[in-house]
Amino acid sequence: GQLVESGGGLVQPGGSLRLSCAASGFTFTSYAMSWYRQAPGKERELVAGISSVGGITNYADSVKGRFTISRDNAKNTVYLQMNSLKPEDTAVYYCKASRTRDYWGQGTQVTVSS
Repeated sequence: GQLVESGGGLVQPGGSLRLSCAASGFTFTSYAMSWYRQAPGKERELVAGISSVGGITNYADSVKGRFTISRDNAKNTVYLQMNSLKPEDTAVYYCKASRTRDYWGQGTQVTVSS
């Protein structure tokens, strides 16, 4: 299986970005999907997760009300809409697929800076 993230970049504080993660090589609809991030010198942390059929989502307290995770099972893609971005959101963002085994993407850099 393979996960490929895209959509990262440089954005000013208060701005928005939408990350995408395209999946291939496994049965996407059977996997829960999540986004993690890792800032320099910090541990990787869970940002948001979504169940296999999309009915259940969960978020880290630090992003609740600002980030939205969604999935399009017809396109084998999961998204992370990020609004009201803050400098502390700067990190490499990773996509993860979970079931009996995990798949990870290579990450995409998000930098929030003026």
